[in-house]
Amino acid sequence: MTSLLIRSSRKLLPHVLLAALTVLTILIQGYHPYAEDGGIYVVGIKYLLNPTIYPYSAEFVLEPTRFSLFAPAMAGLVRGLHISLPVLLLTVYIGSTWLLLYAGWQIASRCIANLGGRIGAVSLLAVWCGLPVAGTSLMIMDPYVTARSLTTPLALLAVAMALDLRSPNRHKRAFFWCLACLCIAACLHPLMAAYSFGFILLLCCEQSDYARLRRWAPLCLGISAITLAALLQITAPPDNAAYSAVVLTRYYWFPDDWHWYEIFGLTAPLLIVAGIDRLSAKSFRFCPVASALSRATVSIGLITMAVAFLFARAATSTHIVARLQPLRCFQMVYLVMLLLLGGVAGKLWKRGKAPWAGAAFAVLAGGMFFVQQQPYSSSDHLDMPWRAPRNSWVQAFLWVRQNTPTDALFALDADYITIAGEDAQCFRAIAERSTLPDFSKDGGEASIMPGLTAAWTIGSKVQAGLSSQTDAERSKRLLPLGVSWMVLKAAANTNFDCPYRNDTVKVCHMR
Repeated sequence: MTSLLIRSSRKLLPHVLLAALTVLTILIQGYHPYAEDGGIYVVGIKYLLNPTIYPYSAEFVLEPTRFSLFAPAMAGLVRGLHISLPVLLLTVYIGSTWLLLYAGWQIASRCIANLGGRIGAVSLLAVWCGLPVAGTSLMIMDPYVTARSLTTPLALLAVAMALDLRSPNRHKRAFFWCLACLCIAACLHPLMAAYSFGFILLLCCEQSDYARLRRWAPLCLGISAITLAALLQITAPPDNAAYSAVVLTRYYWFPDDWHWYEIFGLTAPLLIVAGIDRLSAKSFRFCPVASALSRATVSIGLITMAVAFLFARAATSTHIVARLQPLRCFQMVYLVMLLLLGGVAGKLWKRGKAPWAGAAFAVLAGGMFFVQQQPYSSSDHLDMPWRAPRNSWVQAFLWVRQNTPTDALFALDADYITIAGEDAQCFRAIAERSTLPDFSKDGGEASIMPGLTAAWTIGSKVQAGLSSQTDAERSKRLLPLGVSWMVLKAAANTNFDCPYRNDTVKVCHMR
């Protein structure tokens, strides 16, 4: 009976641990469903649910739905399950967080024989999943729901399955699930799925019994990647001046313009993974597949760095390679680094250094909790559907949704999303009204889709410094474009009727 209870408790432990860490992760990470890229994806979903709410600038609304089934799938779930979109977003956020930790546990179970090491691996991933990835404008996991919220855990789960491809008893099942995860990820975010496939291909080569394949595969794949990038760069037509202006606003695409600490953010994870691989056999006794995982991680990092530094350059006549953002591969590098570092910490816990390991865990969790609050300092840390918003900008956007015509076209300061206190909250997602393209987020969409360049250029120019303009300037710039409403800073001077205002912002009618 005692042995049965022990076996049952061991089987139950991962489920209890993952559930507890999911809650902890969300408490640390926060939840901001309409911020940053989350708002962009929400707009696409809302448009599919009700195409009448965005009659203007529809090309910016539809861009996230062009190559991804994420928005159609979410819209289909809203209709099929008869639940509200905010509830669905929260459910997906919780589920994707659990899935990421589950995938991390699956990798830890294959790479780390010791239970304490596995717990340490997934625990560090839980508290640090909000870590920014070098200078790529990515985080390991976002505090909102996008296609990456699902492709990241799916890619990590595919890696776990790839670690079983050499197992005689599990290779068929592993191949099926690895392929299934990659296919689903490709339907949601083709670019991230393609980079995950390249990593898994390297991982399979590193697990081969043939020493020559293990030795030469990374070099051959690296040469192939560089050759493909060179062909793309040579055959692509030169960018016109307008599109080049858009591209150059995406500073993080060009590593040759980065600061030293951003370059360090690329090299340090590779050094850490390589160092753990070198010491693991003697000091930490990781499983053999951990070494293959480490080598594949270092290889993919070096390959993508070579491609980016050679071809993703601001001074080139075409920026097609930069547009593919090869350094996004470092999201997987960071994931593996955290799992291996956590495994090392778990080993130290086992060796009788539990107080030190526990103190380090608390410091890391507390530090990340503090960091995650800074970009959203004027908003609730957990923006739940049933809570009234604290953010003054969001309050104004909600008033717009409830009190203005559906076919209204709005103008805001071109850089409104980066104004202190706005917390990157997306106007279109919250207000459900059309607006002229903004400088930041719509600029990101235009940089990926050159066809949006002209509309973005016009929108960002006429809205530049909107709150500091005179009414005559606003009328001259905005009325010919059909703008009927404006959102201005509270201190802006205007004689237009402003039926809503608070301490931060006001909404004004131009007609």
